[in-house]
Amino acid sequence: MPGEDDIQRASDLLWQSWQAGEAMDRLPDSMRPTTRTEGYAIQARLEARSSAPLFGWKIAATSAAGQAHINVSGPMAGRLLAEKVVADGATVPLKSNRMRVAEPEFAFRMGRTLEPRTRLYEGDEVLAAVASLHPAIEVPDSRFEDFTVVGEAQLIADDACAHLFMLGPATSADWRRLDLSRQPVTCQVTGKPDSEGSGANVLGDPRVALQWLVNELSGVGLALNSGEVVTTGTCTVPVALIPGDAVSADFGPLGRVSLRFA
Repeated sequence: MPGEDDIQRASDLLWQSWQAGEAMDRLPDSMRPTTRTEGYAIQARLEARSSAPLFGWKIAATSAAGQAHINVSGPMAGRLLAEKVVADGATVPLKSNRMRVAEPEFAFRMGRTLEPRTRLYEGDEVLAAVASLHPAIEVPDSRFEDFTVVGEAQLIADDACAHLFMLGPATSADWRRLDLSRQPVTCQVTGKPDSEGSGANVLGDPRVALQWLVNELSGVGLALNSGEVVTTGTCTVPVALIPGDAVSADFGPLGRVSLRFA
């Protein structure tokens, strides 16, 4: 198991790679995590590097397509840093991004803090703590040259492939009355066929994914705080991008959001 110094060095190396837009084969043996817990310990050092409070959390690999994309068997949690959040309609760089995909996602902003505890959180009490629902687009990336072979512990350390995140405005629709698992989502890229999906691709339901995230954090002693955002994973197959693409994601009555890529 990596010691405290190794955990810090692993975090330093991943952060430096992220900021430089560079990639590595894998973490050196002495600091390489082999369990999810070790991966989360390395990831946790990210928060001290941000000049703002934690924006929220992402869930990676909540769909079969997302799991296949990074070759893991189940979901992983990652931190959303405020510096990596962009506005709806923004133009963002794609040059150093190796994944080069966009992912339309349901995102929840919390209205009440859920503290860690030994008893699992039920779905109803998690939803009662939600303040708003937002359409969103995530643009993930990895600090590993081949992110399909390094395994979940290193990918968790790598912030679960977090990179850029766009949060749309809170929906004005009465989303609590909707079956989000049945809500169609269409992702459109200029000049390419539409990519279609639904909330069912997100662990069966985005609300189930949110519940998973709360219990995953609770299990490692972390709270999900009031004001933080949770983006729940891609509703469609990750949409391939090239520089110059414009992407829009249509969530029907819940709203529509877009990004452009330089």
